[in-house]
Amino acid sequence: MRTVVGVFGVLAALAGMEHGAGEILQGPVAPGAPVFRSWPAYEAFEILDGEPAFTVLPDLLVSGVATVVVAAMLAAWAVAGVRRRHGSLGLVALSVLLFVVGGGFGPPLLGMILGVGSSKPAGLPRRPTRASRVMAGVWPWALGAGVLGYLGLVPGTLVLHGVWGAPSPTFVYGLMVMAFGGVLLALAGARSRYRLAVWDGAPRALRRSLPFGFQPSN
Repeated sequence: MRTVVGVFGVLAALAGMEHGAGEILQGPVAPGAPVFRSWPAYEAFEILDGEPAFTVLPDLLVSGVATVVVAAMLAAWAVAGVRRRHGSLGLVALSVLLFVVGGGFGPPLLGMILGVGSSKPAGLPRRPTRASRVMAGVWPWALGAGVLGYLGLVPGTLVLHGVWGAPSPTFVYGLMVMAFGGVLLALAGARSRYRLAVWDGAPRALRRSLPFGFQPSN
């Protein structure tokens, strides 16, 4: 789980920094509306609709700097802070903050998904099923697919634009599905692996005494 959160957390932070860089380049001007484009004047970003973002700050330069700073905090927390007692809650809080200062929509959403998905279940996990044992072996492949999807979006679509022209919307949507689908499957697989590790490590007498599906609160 730490590997999944760390890898995708850093990717979310880098995507947030990319939004911040576009805002910084626009200079000390007010956004036309709370929802604006981070890269409005760059043809390569047209396939991504100019990278839309939301901000409560009245100056794009300030918004961009704040976005880069918060994104850096998110990356550090995803790698090290998530191990703390309230690590998942901190990840969600930083993702919300990234959203309100101008970090776009995708990066904060990814951070919130990671925060919710990495929350530690209370008590002994439910008895593993055959499906959960299969999922426990899927997470590395899902992790790789998700990483390829995100890198395919940025900088992949920008590279393709420069070499062959703008990629088709269908291709971009496919990368989005691959990216977020990989995240969800990797989280599910990591939780299944955690379930197996905890269940297999519990005393045998305790496991035999629990009915199927029972999950104690303490």
